[in-house]
Parts: sequence; C-alpha cells; structure tokens
Amino acid sequence: QVQVVESGGGLVQPGGSLRLSCAASGSIFSIYAMGWYRQAPGKQREMVATITTDDSTNYGDFVKGRFTISRDNAKNTVYLQMNSLGPEDTAVYYCYAAIIPTTYWGQGTRVTVSL
Repeated sequence: QVQVVESGGGLVQPGGSLRLSCAASGSIFSIYAMGWYRQAPGKQREMVATITTDDSTNYGDFVKGRFTISRDNAKNTVYLQMNSLGPEDTAVYYCYAAIIPTTYWGQGTRVTVSL
C-alpha cells in the first residue's frame, strides 16, 4: 500500500508565494516520477509540473517560469515552489507518484489566491 500526502496549501494574496510538499510512503520500490496537477472549480484537471528520478522536469504552459518543482529522492518527497500567484491559480492541487505500474494520488491541498 502506498500513501501520497500533500501539505502546504492555504490562502495567499495575489503576487504572493506558497510552497507545496508531497510525501509518498509505504511499499515503495521505485518511483519513476512525481508531480502536481490542479483542478479549479468548473474546469478540468491540468498538469502543473512533473519531475522524474533523473530530475527531468516538465511544466504546464501557464506556469511561465513562476513555479519550480524539486524532489528529495531519499525522502520520496516532491516540492512545488509557487511564486507570483494570481487568482487564476486558485485550485485544488493534487500530487501523484508514478510507481510502475500504478500511479498513486493524494487527496489534494487547496490553494486560494485572493485579497
């Protein structure tokens, strides 16, 4: 059994920053990739950022250099540093861990960007 737990969401003002964390634990032999998706109200889930074990990264087009994903392989943890947040970034952010052959998802952490 594998658990994926996110933390770090909350309320932030426009232009502010947040750092999300996600830890995978349990029966883990090899994590191929970890990353973040988000889902805003009334919208489809979209990819925010992903990172593989060799530190190859990929970002959604909307990120535009504002977010940085990183990982600590020893801790099976991934981080998402989000800067210059705007109201359009308001969403529930979901972390995933791709452990071949299954992808595990967390419950999500809510990020609200508002005055």
